[in-house]
Amino acid sequence: MFGLVGSGRTEIVRSIFGADVKDGGTVTLYGKQADYVKPTQGIKEGIALLPENRRAQGLALGLSVSDNINMVAQNKISRFGVVNNQESVKIAKSFCDKLRIKTPSVYQRVKNLSGGNQQKVVISKWLEQDSDLFIFDEPTVGVDVGAKLEIYKIFEALINEGKTIIMISSYLPEVMGLADRILIMYEGQQTGILSRDEFQEERILRLASGIKGKE
Repeated sequence: MFGLVGSGRTEIVRSIFGADVKDGGTVTLYGKQADYVKPTQGIKEGIALLPENRRAQGLALGLSVSDNINMVAQNKISRFGVVNNQESVKIAKSFCDKLRIKTPSVYQRVKNLSGGNQQKVVISKWLEQDSDLFIFDEPTVGVDVGAKLEIYKIFEALINEGKTIIMISSYLPEVMGLADRILIMYEGQQTGILSRDEFQEERILRLASGIKGKE
């Protein structure tokens, strides 16, 4: 999804996830109506949302790397309300190795990690949940080049596993380089959906600016 700031991209994906109530319309997922009104419904149906503001909405900054990675999939590490700390640490260490999260230990508070490593912790949280639809809202903002490339590799691995990705980005070259299709937004309205063979920077920018006319 591409659009200028304020185009309504984030609001749409939050409503798909169940974090925001829709003003109208319906959501269909895998051929079934999916009008969720709370995030737990979206999570249960295999939707993962990596928010634009990861520090405020995607992480519990005062908690450890381990706590954050295991935050959603509590059913995998607890029984009768009692958390198996040994299992949670084991899972966290496996994701730190798999995603190359740079941290002194899984007990390190997430607020002390770099932006790129914080983002990989958020991604790990949803990988542990084994989600099917990943919504990435500005996933590479505030991360260095190395971490950005690693995030792209995670995208590739997810696609190879049969997962689906919706990515929001304000950086058009990133969108054109990664997407199979681009949905373009302007002031809360869809102005076009283009397949890869239709990608043209000028055309996309015109649609994102609300400029009508012959394409």
